Amino acid sequence: MPQKISNYFEEDHDRLDQLFRHFQKTKRTDFARAKEFFRDFKFGLQRHIIWEEEILFPLFEEKTGSASGGPAFVMRLEHREIGKSLEAIHVRVKNADPNSDQDEMALLDILAQHNLKEENILYPAIDRLVNDEEVKTVFAAMENIPQERYAHCCGEEIPVRS
Repeated sequence: MPQKISNYFEEDHDRLDQLFRHFQKTKRTDFARAKEFFRDFKFGLQRHIIWEEEILFPLFEEKTGSASGGPAFVMRLEHREIGKSLEAIHVRVKNADPNSDQDEMALLDILAQHNLKEENILYPAIDRLVNDEEVKTVFAAMENIPQERYAHCCGEEIPVRS
């Protein structure tokens, strides 16, 4: 039996949270290392959003018939807000400015609410709606997203660490 979508995406949320915490912890003591953590976080978050918007949400909408105004629509709107906050931090990191606390709080606030909705509503619903073959198709599609679609930060494209 393939891995559940909810488990995989929740683990990715946790991985991203850890990268961001490492960024926050090191940004004032080792900015070069903090920048690496931020880059990995940014790559991962951008990839995660692409997975959701291009693979999971369309599948959810197809299965539920809720293409306009449903939960995936709300999640897409929140992704725009997440993107704005992420970019605000990115500008500071690009300029080697560790004073991004306010932007970080904005990002963490929206991510906390957003991830809670996904983990408690959207992902479990998708798990209930899909069969094993569809799960395999989702994971295969995720693997086929080219790295250049999400791996960009601070003017550089660097391979993502696993």
